[in-house]
Amino acid sequence: MSLEIIEGAVIQVLFTVFSAPLYVGIFGKAKAMIEGKQGPSILQPYYDIFKLLKKETLIPVEASQIFIAAPYIIFAIYILISFVIPVVIPSPIAFTATVDFLGGAILFTLASFIKINGALSSRSNFVALSAARVTSFMFLSEGTLISVFFAVALITGTNNPYITLNTVSKPENYLLLDHLFGTIAFFMLWLFESGRLPVESSGLSEMGMIDEGLNYEYSGKLLGISKWGSYMKQYLLGSVLLNVFLMPFWLFNGQFGYLLDPAVMFLKWLILIGISIIIETSLAKLRLFKIQDYLSIAFTVSLLSLIFTIIGGGI
Repeated sequence: MSLEIIEGAVIQVLFTVFSAPLYVGIFGKAKAMIEGKQGPSILQPYYDIFKLLKKETLIPVEASQIFIAAPYIIFAIYILISFVIPVVIPSPIAFTATVDFLGGAILFTLASFIKINGALSSRSNFVALSAARVTSFMFLSEGTLISVFFAVALITGTNNPYITLNTVSKPENYLLLDHLFGTIAFFMLWLFESGRLPVESSGLSEMGMIDEGLNYEYSGKLLGISKWGSYMKQYLLGSVLLNVFLMPFWLFNGQFGYLLDPAVMFLKWLILIGISIIIETSLAKLRLFKIQDYLSIAFTVSLLSLIFTIIGGGI
C-alpha cells in the first residue's frame, strides 16, 4: 500500500469524522437566519458533543449490554464506510476493494438495525414507540437505497463507487434518464434520513420525534457518541448524493487534490444545505403518516431508475 493511498484514507476519514457536525451547525444557523432568528453558533454541535462526553452516563436498570455497545459499534461502522466510498477523495483509498456500493448500503442498514435493537434494550415504552415508527418507514427507505445502488451499478457495469463517480461525471452519462431518476430518489432519501422533512423535530414533541426518539434513554458519553454517529451518517449519505448523483465534478486526484478536495466538498455542502433549507422552510408541516407516502414515491422513482437502466442496457 503506497503512502499516497494511506494519506488519502487518513484525510477522508478525519474529514468525515470531524467535519460532519459542522454542516449540521451551518444548517441550523442558516435556517434560523432565514426565519429571522439569531440562531446558535455553527460550532454548537461540537459544544453539545464535548459537553455530553464529559457528563455522567446513566444506564437504565433493565438495559442489556447491547444498549451500551450500540453507539460505539455504529460509530465504528460509519468510520468503516468512510474508508470505502468517495466522500472526499475521488480515487480509491485503503480498503476500497473490500466493500462496493451494495456493501455500503448493507453497512448502513446494519447500523440502523443495531441502533434500533440497542434502543429497544432499554425497555422504554417511549423508545418502543419511536422504534415502531422507524421500522415502519425503514422498509421503504432501505429499499430505495439498495434499488438506487443497484441501478447505478447496472448503469456503469460495476459496483465500485470510485469507477461509478468517474463514469457519471461525464456529461453524456450524467444526463441519462436512469441517472436522473436515481438522483431524484436518492435526494428524497437523504432528506428523510437527515431529518430535513418538515415533520421531524429534535425537540421533545412526541409526535415529531422519529429517529431522535431512539436516543431518549441515552445520556452522557453514550448520547454524545450516538449524536456524533448520526451526524456522520448524514454527512456520508449527503456526500454520496453530491459526488455520485448531484455534482460528480470538481474533485481532483493526487497531492494537489488532497489539499483542494476538502474545500470543494465544503462548497458543495453549502449548496446542498441551501437547497434543503429552501425545501424545509417552503413546505407546510407534513402529518406523520404522510412520510410513508413520501417514501413510497422515492421507492417508486428508484425502481423507475432501475427499469430504465435495464431497458437502456447500462453505459
